[in-house]
Amino acid sequence: MHRSTAVHLDSMLDDLRKLVEIESPSRDLAALRTSAEAVAAVIESRLGGRAVLLEGGAGPHVHWSGGGDPRVLVLGHHDTVFPLGTLARRPFRVANGRATGPGVFDMLGGLVQAVHGLAALDDTSGVEILVTADEEVGSGSSRALIEERARACGAVLVFEGAAEGGALKTGRKGCGTFELSVRGQAAHAGLEPEAGVNALVEAAHQVLDIAALSRPEVGTTVTPTMASAGIADNVVPAEATVTVDVRVETAEEKERIESAFASLRPHLRGVGLVVRGTVGRPPMQQSASQPLFRLARRLQPGLAGTAVGGGSDGNFTAALGVPTLDGLGAVGGGAHADHEYVVVDAMVPRARLVTGLVNAIRDEPAPTGVPDAGARG
Repeated sequence: MHRSTAVHLDSMLDDLRKLVEIESPSRDLAALRTSAEAVAAVIESRLGGRAVLLEGGAGPHVHWSGGGDPRVLVLGHHDTVFPLGTLARRPFRVANGRATGPGVFDMLGGLVQAVHGLAALDDTSGVEILVTADEEVGSGSSRALIEERARACGAVLVFEGAAEGGALKTGRKGCGTFELSVRGQAAHAGLEPEAGVNALVEAAHQVLDIAALSRPEVGTTVTPTMASAGIADNVVPAEATVTVDVRVETAEEKERIESAFASLRPHLRGVGLVVRGTVGRPPMQQSASQPLFRLARRLQPGLAGTAVGGGSDGNFTAALGVPTLDGLGAVGGGAHADHEYVVVDAMVPRARLVTGLVNAIRDEPAPTGVPDAGARG
């Protein structure tokens, strides 16, 4: 297929509109199938070849290869956090230098930039694209596939939205979710509260213990985020649940936190505790991004890099020891929020960065092997 080496903003915005106007909330299998088919169609129309839908338990993933020995994995996701119907309230628009709409920044804008940047290559040999269906819900059905293709390619470019000011994401915290279930004993709150075992009171003790696990001085945050208990205002609650968000910068802190949750013990007699969860995304150390970040800085000398608290599928690939550079997607902001937006004028330069990075990676000597860092969560 003959491709133009120019990058055209109007064509990029047309493709972005196509993807945004097909809603793709995580876990909605029918919507995700339609979304995957649309992503595949955009890839095929711009790059030729065939984009294959790979079935997963959380929806179809999209895989495309430019042929030849694999050298570069372009990684993204097509699921979004917004429920069906969001588009009717917040349709795709381009105005005042911004493109807006559900999922435009996280991360459909990045996907479009990646595809158009690849389309500007003289040839796409050695390039693979993997667009997964479940990143927003932990990548349970796609992690093995991501790791397999990352190992095979040896370099990973992740098209999550850029950090503030367009900076690339050179490090990420490991992140996970824990759920604590508390089982007590119901009783009448007025007649004989002493006959019950109050799961809510126990949960309150546990929340304080859990919050004390934070060590912000080393980048560890442990944040109780949701809680529920009780069935009526005159009943001693027999059950309670607490959900906790965890972020860590090192493998050592990951192990400490997981051990601490496993060691939680009741404060009240007669209480049962069940803990579920793990730090499922290992930390993305900045060392994993440096070889690729240096290449990016050669292409755009003023480009900044920064470590961020959020996780992505780049955490998995970096933990394998595969060079990984994240935040190559859209410049904008408001991820997961109603004001989500993409800076239109930044789209073409970011696509050109893709073109230059892929060429630079392919010009580098091929690695003899990919080490396994062993930090797999």
